[in-house]
Amino acid sequence: MAPSAISVLNKTGIELLMESGAGVAAGFPDSEYIEKGVKVAGSRAEVFRTAEIVLQVRSPGANPETGAGDLDMMRAGQTVIGFGEPLTSPDTARQLATRGVTFYSMELMPRITRAQSMDALSSMATIAGYKAALMAADSLPRMFPMLMTAAGTVAPARVLVIGAGVAGLQAIATARRLGAVVSGYDIRTAVREQIESLGARFVVLQVDGAGAEDKGGYAKAMGEEFYRRQRELLGGVLAEQNVVITTAAVPGRKAPVLITREMAARMAPGSLIVDIAAERGGNCELTCPGETVEFGGVRILGPVNLPSTIPYHASQMYAKNIATFLKYLVKDGKPSVNLEDEIVRETLVTHAGEVVHPRVREIVG
Repeated sequence: MAPSAISVLNKTGIELLMESGAGVAAGFPDSEYIEKGVKVAGSRAEVFRTAEIVLQVRSPGANPETGAGDLDMMRAGQTVIGFGEPLTSPDTARQLATRGVTFYSMELMPRITRAQSMDALSSMATIAGYKAALMAADSLPRMFPMLMTAAGTVAPARVLVIGAGVAGLQAIATARRLGAVVSGYDIRTAVREQIESLGARFVVLQVDGAGAEDKGGYAKAMGEEFYRRQRELLGGVLAEQNVVITTAAVPGRKAPVLITREMAARMAPGSLIVDIAAERGGNCELTCPGETVEFGGVRILGPVNLPSTIPYHASQMYAKNIATFLKYLVKDGKPSVNLEDEIVRETLVTHAGEVVHPRVREIVG
């Protein structure tokens, strides 16, 4: 919760209890919460012991630092809402069910009109795409814009963004604002208009991208032959770029490898790859999550948890998403579980001692 989002919950009858110092690193001191009527707890354990509903950013399954400790403090009948990566951390989902926790996963929010204001995945992708372009501009040994100076003309940097989801479109828009010549590529040809509306060139490859999008608007995994052909054609495009920003991810699956070692070797020394799919294994074969790798003069950045590097606005956007969702769930001062409702059904992972989400149940077995 950011202080600005608390007013959304004022008429629900919810009383807020916060871990002391939880907002400090994002620029929100305890005093701002106290002014809004929030009670500040002395410890994290007190929050888990007292709260009927726990709101988190990274819940167990998505939190390698403190997730296991949080899981131990959760109790039967408690509702937990946060990112939990249940499709890739099914064991944690099983443990949440065993403890009797009702868990809602924010990354499973359906992409429907009613849920737009609750779509935290898109909020975080917006920040990741923006920051990826800034990282590229900061790390590239040349400037993004074209400049005409007394010392001669500086040619603009050439930037290719692979993947035109929320993150990719934001990366394109930011790189364009910084003055680069930007191209965008996505297997979904339907996004061509969006890429071109931002002033970027749409890269056309002779591969069949039919069926590359699911009903929720997310990219679907394709066959290996498709990716082989795609890499073959992309290699020539990459060789002309100074910066490549990769954003291709498939929910619940390892990120597809779009850039091989051989493709990276074709790029000019001093070029840069920013792989924001690093946490999912990376779109580049050479990516190491959390590290910068140098290969033949090309640097490959594998940033993780990019939203946390812009904590003020990441918190503000996420707080609006989660407060709107919480208000939607609470009826007469209590959280209700209405499985007839698509938003509830798609985000609910565990309830009443069971894993209830169909896709997660299938993975858990």
